[in-house]
Amino acid sequence: MVPDDRKYTQEHEWVQIEGDLGTVGVTDFAANELGEVVFVELPETGSEFSQGDTVGTIESVKAVADLFLPVSGEIVEINDAVVDGPELVNKDPLDDGWLFRVRLSDPSELDQLLDAAAYNALTGG
Repeated sequence: MVPDDRKYTQEHEWVQIEGDLGTVGVTDFAANELGEVVFVELPETGSEFSQGDTVGTIESVKAVADLFLPVSGEIVEINDAVVDGPELVNKDPLDDGWLFRVRLSDPSELDQLLDAAAYNALTGG
């Protein structure tokens, strides 16, 4: 399922916008491809990054994947529940398994991301 209330990257992250904040997570597709997630390394709050920067990693029993930032900005919150229980990424990647929140520094970057239909086409959904 690919909700149409958010934007997507080709690297399988999603961002849901509320005002000037974006909540970021990985897609259902990515969670399934990774398999059982056992560790999540997230960026520190207060850190600033540019669109496309590597900001952390997700480790599963079969792979380690980089996390890329969909939009430039400052990390304002991380999801401690995912740090304490990385399996949340598999159980609920689109809601409770969100990873962090970013304050957007350039909202126009959202135009470079995929909508739900384009992401569905990318993943063969």
